[in-house]
Amino acid sequence: MGNMPQWADEIVSPLDTKLGLVMTELTAERVVGSIPVDGNQQPFGLLHGGATATLVETLASMGAMMHGHPDRAGVGVDLNVTHLRASRSGRVTGTATAVHLGRSVVTYQVDVRDEEGRLTATGRLTCNMITLPK
Repeated sequence: MGNMPQWADEIVSPLDTKLGLVMTELTAERVVGSIPVDGNQQPFGLLHGGATATLVETLASMGAMMHGHPDRAGVGVDLNVTHLRASRSGRVTGTATAVHLGRSVVTYQVDVRDEEGRLTATGRLTCNMITLPK
């Protein structure tokens, strides 16, 4: 991971590792990360929509975690992703931007772009904020 809080390095998801996710920015207001297309394709050679959805959910969830750190975290309750353009190679980068940072609910808008800067997908995740067990 890039310039990240130390605690973020300690909560790596096995699925994110499989996808090759690299996060480069993490604040409550904005999270940036990318995944390679290679290894994450569907049978026709395009980036799998599930990989894109995982990128959207992970980036937004990490923003929610940063918003609640150290006592609270967000758990996703509503995810939607609209696929706009196919990706066949390179990396796609997601930028999660906070839409609402409340005490009990947070929402992020996530734009996913290819290496040429073209919008390939857009998504939104809403999380309920929960208190973490001690």
